[in-house]
Amino acid sequence: MVKKNKLATGKINKSTQKYLDVAEIRDDIIIMKDGTLRSILLVSSLNFALKSEDEQNAIISSYVGFLNNLEYPLQITIQSREFKIDNYLADLEKRRKEQTNELLRIQTAEYLSYIKELISLGKIMNKKFYVTVTYNPLSNKQKGFFSRLAETFKPATLIRLKEEKFQRRRDALVARTENIAGGLQSMGLKSVTLDTQGIIELLYNTYNPETSINEKMVDVSKLREI
Repeated sequence: MVKKNKLATGKINKSTQKYLDVAEIRDDIIIMKDGTLRSILLVSSLNFALKSEDEQNAIISSYVGFLNNLEYPLQITIQSREFKIDNYLADLEKRRKEQTNELLRIQTAEYLSYIKELISLGKIMNKKFYVTVTYNPLSNKQKGFFSRLAETFKPATLIRLKEEKFQRRRDALVARTENIAGGLQSMGLKSVTLDTQGIIELLYNTYNPETSINEKMVDVSKLREI
């Protein structure tokens, strides 16, 4: 794992890393300091209130079945952030000035005025929904209890998981993630598993809500060790 990266325009303070439970991110998987693994699904939403009564009952029934079939913990997270449209407004203003058709220029100006009035009434929020799937070596019942317990208490920061062992655990987590995605689909929810770049961006934006607005992350493949 790269110990110190330049994610935006500034350097990350190395001392802050000790406060995070994340030890490493690789192959689209989060490795925690206690040796457990995580994968993250970005999930779509649906407007339950607009569904018919039969559709609502079907969704509820699918959700109950989904929960009853779970054999491991899940974390459902809703991230709500203010939607920034400054660039969009600037682009509209540019188009208005460049518009040669007088009618279209007037319509663009009216639309701009409407949007500005709308955002003056309150913040426009953007919501994203995530499901975190976990894998704990203690859940592997093929091994003895003490053997599994010993593996769990080996911090990932002190030892690097052997590739074969990591891939075995990763495959188990991927299978769980695909199963969860199937369960979500039965409720009409689409999902996609975040890759390494997506996971890093999510964590960067979560822990740096103000900085991330103006300082976007570079592509993970372009991060350099410093």
